[in-house]
Amino acid sequence: MNKDYLSETKTINYGDPVIQEKVSELKADTVTAIDYIVKAYEFVRDEIPHSWDIRSTVVSRKASDVLENRTGICWTKSCLLAALLRANGIPSGISYQLLTRADEDDSEGYIIHALNTVYLEEQKKWIRLDARGNKENVHAEFSIEEEHLAFPVRAQLGEVDYHDNDPDLDERLVSILNNSSNILEITTDFAMR
Repeated sequence: MNKDYLSETKTINYGDPVIQEKVSELKADTVTAIDYIVKAYEFVRDEIPHSWDIRSTVVSRKASDVLENRTGICWTKSCLLAALLRANGIPSGISYQLLTRADEDDSEGYIIHALNTVYLEEQKKWIRLDARGNKENVHAEFSIEEEHLAFPVRAQLGEVDYHDNDPDLDERLVSILNNSSNILEITTDFAMR
């Protein structure tokens, strides 16, 4: 296993006391690694609203910010889930999708969507989890066998599922966050690769 998927980074800052406190809380009710993964995943997905869903302008730039602000976009919600997992010795990374902003065409451009990769030691395999947050027409679930992500990729609209596994948030996204004062005004009309 590559140690990068357990490392602390500027965006996946699991050494922060607010993260450590949440890890202790989540661990208190779990027995197995899978129990902990599910509990951490459901916490980030269900208890931390996506900034766009609640129209929050707050810019959460790293995992601890998401926890303190109680909101974030998919990029930083994925950092929070990775931090909660890595702090408990569970390898985690970040994967991306290029999605259209509109429901039926690409007329409004594209956005980069981030989700998590998680290594399951008992099964000796990586899975992907999407903690973006469920809402009408968006329903992601924990699954070991079959992915249940927030967004199905529509290739006919030029959408791409990169199926990548990166150890940290892409530097271009970090730069966008660092230079933003209102999360609702960010744009990312570019492909990751």
